[in-house]
Amino acid sequence: MSKQLDRRRFLASTLGGTMATAAGGLLQAFADSPGARSRSEATHGLHAGAAAVDITPTVLPVISSGGFLEGKADTIHDRLFARGLVLDDGSTRLALVVVDNLMLPRELVDRAAREAHAATGISESCMIIAANHIHSGPSVMGVLGSRCDETYAASLPGRIAECIRQANESRVPASAGWASIADHEDTHCRVWIRRPDCIGTDPFGEATIRAMMHPGYQNPEYIGPCGPTDPELGLLAVRTREGKPLALLANYSMHYFGTTPISADYFGMFCAEMRARIAPGQTDPEFVVMMSNGTSGDQHWMDYSRPQVQIDMAHYAKQVAAKAEEAFRRIEYRDNPPLAAAETALTLERRLPSEERLAWAQTVRDGMGDRTVPTSQQEVYALEQFYLREEPKRELLLRALRIGGLAITAIPCEVYAITGLKLKRRSPFTQTMNIELANGAEGYIPPPELHPFGGYNAWPARSASLVPEAEPRIVDAMLGLLEQVSSKKIQPMPQSRGPLVRAMRNSDPLAYWPMDTMCGSRCADASGNRMHGRYEPNVAYFLEGPGIEETGHPDGVCRAAHFAGGRMAVSVPNLGDTFSIAFWFWNGLPNDARAVTGYLFSRGADGVQGAPGDHLGIGGTHRGGSATGRLILYNGDHLGQTLVGATVLEPRSWTHLVLVREGRKASVYLNGNSTPDLVGEIEAGHSADAPGVWLGGRSDSLFGFEGKMCHVALYRRVLKPRDIAGIYFAPKLSAGAAVG
Repeated sequence: MSKQLDRRRFLASTLGGTMATAAGGLLQAFADSPGARSRSEATHGLHAGAAAVDITPTVLPVISSGGFLEGKADTIHDRLFARGLVLDDGSTRLALVVVDNLMLPRELVDRAAREAHAATGISESCMIIAANHIHSGPSVMGVLGSRCDETYAASLPGRIAECIRQANESRVPASAGWASIADHEDTHCRVWIRRPDCIGTDPFGEATIRAMMHPGYQNPEYIGPCGPTDPELGLLAVRTREGKPLALLANYSMHYFGTTPISADYFGMFCAEMRARIAPGQTDPEFVVMMSNGTSGDQHWMDYSRPQVQIDMAHYAKQVAAKAEEAFRRIEYRDNPPLAAAETALTLERRLPSEERLAWAQTVRDGMGDRTVPTSQQEVYALEQFYLREEPKRELLLRALRIGGLAITAIPCEVYAITGLKLKRRSPFTQTMNIELANGAEGYIPPPELHPFGGYNAWPARSASLVPEAEPRIVDAMLGLLEQVSSKKIQPMPQSRGPLVRAMRNSDPLAYWPMDTMCGSRCADASGNRMHGRYEPNVAYFLEGPGIEETGHPDGVCRAAHFAGGRMAVSVPNLGDTFSIAFWFWNGLPNDARAVTGYLFSRGADGVQGAPGDHLGIGGTHRGGSATGRLILYNGDHLGQTLVGATVLEPRSWTHLVLVREGRKASVYLNGNSTPDLVGEIEAGHSADAPGVWLGGRSDSLFGFEGKMCHVALYRRVLKPRDIAGIYFAPKLSAGAAVG
C-alpha cells in the first residue's frame, strides 16, 4: 500500500481514524491528539521515538514461571525491561513493545493498550505488545503449575503503557531500514521424533509420545527433528536524521537460553551487546535495542544431532549479536517509509476433555486434598482440564504492521518454525518478521500433521489447548492481513526447481513427487500429469533432504518428508508389470532394531492380509539377520519369495535408489551405479493392473519406514543405466549426498 493510498483512506475514514474492512480486519491510518500530525507535518517524513522502562519486580519473593511447576524467586540477577518503539509517518503511528516476560495474557495486554491509547492517542489496533518468552521472570498468567503473581501483574500494564508514552513523547525526525541474515549455528529444532519402539507415556497415562522436546544429545531413542529451522535473524533499525542510532528491533526464532530468575535471559544480554557494538556510550538519544522472539515453538539453541558443546549465555548472546551486527552494517535507510496496520479477530475452539478424562482429573484433584498448587505433572494436567472445560473457546487477535518494505506479524501463540516459513515465503513483502506471543498468549499451535505425534507441545492445557485446525486458520488469516497492508497479492508457495528437478521432468515420468510439502495432506505431482498422492497421518513435512543443488526454496535447501508410521498413498491405474521408480531415502532406524527395518515402496491392495504385492524394504533381524541392512524385495506371504541386495546400507545417510521391474525380472540400482545392487527374478504378488502404490510403508502398513524420502519419480517403462546415471548425476552433490 502506498502512502498516498493510506492518506486517502485516512481522509475518508471516521474522525477516530479507523476503518473496518469487509473481511473483518481493521486497516488503520490513524492520527489524533495528543501528538497528532497535520498534513504539512506529514511531509517531514518519518518520526520515531524509543524508550526502555524498568519492570523489575520491587516486591520479593515473586512467583516465577517457565517450568511445569511453580517457582519462587527472591534474587535479581539482572534487570527486566519493557522496550518500545513508536513510528509516525504523519498519518499513521505504530507502537511496538517487547517485554521481558514468559507470556502476557490478552487481558493484561488489552489493559496496557487502553492505558497507552489514553496517554498517546495511538490506536490500540496499531500496537504490538509481545513477550520475549524468558523463563526466568515473574508470572503474570496462570498456566501449568504456576499461578499468576497478582501483585506484579497488577503493576505491569501501567509500566508497558509508560514505555509507549515515553517513546511517543521522544519522537524526532528519523530514518528506518531493515535487513536480515541467516544464523544457522544458533537455533535448531528441539522437538524430535521418537523411535516406534520407544514411545513415551503422557501425563494422562497413555502411550502417545511419538515426538518430544529436548531429546538429549544424540539420543539413540530418537530419530530426528519434527520440522525445519528458521535461521533468519531479522532487523529493523531506526536512526535520527543526523545518523545517530535510535532503536533496533531484532527478531530471531530461538526459544530462550535458560538461566536463574530473575533475569532477562540472553535477550537482555543481546540488547546490551548490540548497544556496545553500535552506539557505545551514547545517551542522547539513548539507543534502545529490542530482541523479539520469532516462531520458536519448536526451536532452541541446542543441536541435538551433535555431541554436546559447553557454552554459556554470555558467549551465546555475543555470537548472535555478531551476526546481527553483520546485517546491521548493510542496512539502507529510508526517510519516508509508508506505515500501515491491519488486524482481525479469530475465535478458535479448544480441545476439550472427554467425560472419562474429566473423571480421571477429578480423582487426581481429590487426591490433592486442600492443596491448590500442583506438585507433579499429573496434577498439573489434571487441573488444566477444568480450565479448558470452563472456557471452551478463545478469541485471538492477529495483527500485521507495514514499515515500508518490511512486514511484522503478531501472533498470540507459540508458533512452529514451519509456520513462520509459510508466512515468510508467501508474504508480498521483501522481508517479513513474525513475532510470537504478541498481543496475547494462547499456547502452542503445532501444524495439523504434527498433532498425532503427541508430546508436550500438544498435551491439552492452557499452554497448548487449541484445535489442530488453529495453525492453518491463523496462517490464512495472517496472509490476508499481509495482503491488506501491502495492497498486493500473496506469493505462491515456492516449489522445487534446479538441475535435479529439470532432469526428473525431462525424463518424462508418469508421476514426480518432490515431497517438499509444507502443509495439507496432498503430495503434489510435479510432472504435470496430476497424479497427486495423499499423506496419511504420522508424516512430518519440510525436513532437510540430501545435499543436492536445490534452488526452488529461498534457503537453497532440498526438502523431504519424514515418515513415522504414515504412508504416501496414490492410485496408479494400469501401471502394468513393467515400470521403474526412483527416489532418495534416509533411514533413521538401526538395521537390527526389528525384524524388517522398514518398507520403502509397495504395490498392492490396502490392508489385505498377507500383503500380496511387491514390497521393497530394508532387511532387519528376520531369518537370523541374513538380510540385515540390505535391500529386500518381497512378494507377500502367499508366494513368500524374497530377493536380497548386496550392500549393507548405512543408517542416517542419504541413498539414491532406482527399482526397475520388467515382468518377472527386478533390479535395484544405488547411487547412479550401472551395476544393480539387487537383481533376480521374482513373481509379482499383485495383478498387473493393481492401482495401489505406497511410499514409506507396506500395503498392509506392517513395518513402516522410519525416515525421510524425497524426489520420487515413477515411470511406466524400464530405466536403463544411462537414464539412472543421468538422474543421479544431474544435480551437484555435496558431501551430504551419497556418491556411487
